[in-house]
Amino acid sequence: MRDFLLLFASLTILSHSVVAQYVHEPHDTNPDWSKPYTPFRIAGNLYYVGTYELACYLVVTPQGNILINTGLASSAPIIKNNIEKLGFKFSDIKILLTTQAHFDHVGAMASVKKMTGATLMADEKDVAVLADGGSSDYAFGDSGSTFQPVKTDRVLHDRDTIQLGDAQLVMLHHPGHTKGSCSFLLTVKDNQQSYRVLIANMPTIVVEKSFNDIATYPNIAEDYAYTLNALKTISFDLWVASHASQFYLHKKHKPSDAYNPTAFRDQQGFDEEISDLQKQYDQKIAQP
Repeated sequence: MRDFLLLFASLTILSHSVVAQYVHEPHDTNPDWSKPYTPFRIAGNLYYVGTYELACYLVVTPQGNILINTGLASSAPIIKNNIEKLGFKFSDIKILLTTQAHFDHVGAMASVKKMTGATLMADEKDVAVLADGGSSDYAFGDSGSTFQPVKTDRVLHDRDTIQLGDAQLVMLHHPGHTKGSCSFLLTVKDNQQSYRVLIANMPTIVVEKSFNDIATYPNIAEDYAYTLNALKTISFDLWVASHASQFYLHKKHKPSDAYNPTAFRDQQGFDEEISDLQKQYDQKIAQP
C-alpha cells in the first residue's frame, strides 16, 4: 500500500509538471503589462485593481465581489495586493469573469479561482479555449497553451445577466478579437447619482494574414463587423476597457487624484476609438 501511495504521489507530481511545461506564456510582452498600478475607485462599487496596462475590475457587493480579468500569470499577487489595499478581502471574490480568453487577461485565472473558490463564468465561444489554455485559439494557438487551463462553471450567452447581491451585469457577446470576446454593462451608484458603465472589449485585429485565410475561424470578418456595429449603438454614462491605454486611463486618472467618476464619461474618446477600429477593419477587408 505504501509503495502504491508513493507511486501515486510521484505520478501526480509528474502530471502537474507536464502540464506546466506545456504552458508557454510569451516572454517578450510589454513591460507595462506587469507593472504595478495604484488601485482606485472608478465609480460607486466599481474599482480598478489591474496593472498599469492590463485592466482588471472589482465589483463590490455585500454578498461578495466580482473580479473581471486577471492579467498575466504573474499578476495574481499584484491583484490580491490591490484588492487588499482598497480594504477588501481577496477571499470575498465569488464570481470570476473575463472580457477575452487571451493570456494577458486570463493568465492568473486558474490560480485566482483555486485560491478563492470563485465561480468562473465565460462566454460560450471562449469556453473551449479556456479549457485548453489557449491552444485552440485561432490566432495564438500554434504555440500551444499560453495560460493555465481553467474550467468554466457557468456558460454565458449574449445578454445573459450575472447577479450577485445588489450588482447586476449584462454580458454582451462581442466576438472577433477572440471567438468569445465580450463586454459588460452595469449600473453603479454613489451618494450623488447612478452611472451606466460599459466595460468594453475593443475589437482590435490580432492577425496579419487575410481573414479569408483563417480556416479555424471562417466567420471572423462577419463577427468583427457585428461587434463594431453593436458597440456603436450602446448607450452609457462612463466607459472603460480591457487595456488601460484603450480608454486613456493615465490621462484621466493619476494615482494621487481624488474620486472623480466623470473623468470616465468621454463619449468622444469612445467614438474616436471605434472609428479608428472601423478603419482598421475596412483596410483588412480590402486586403488581397
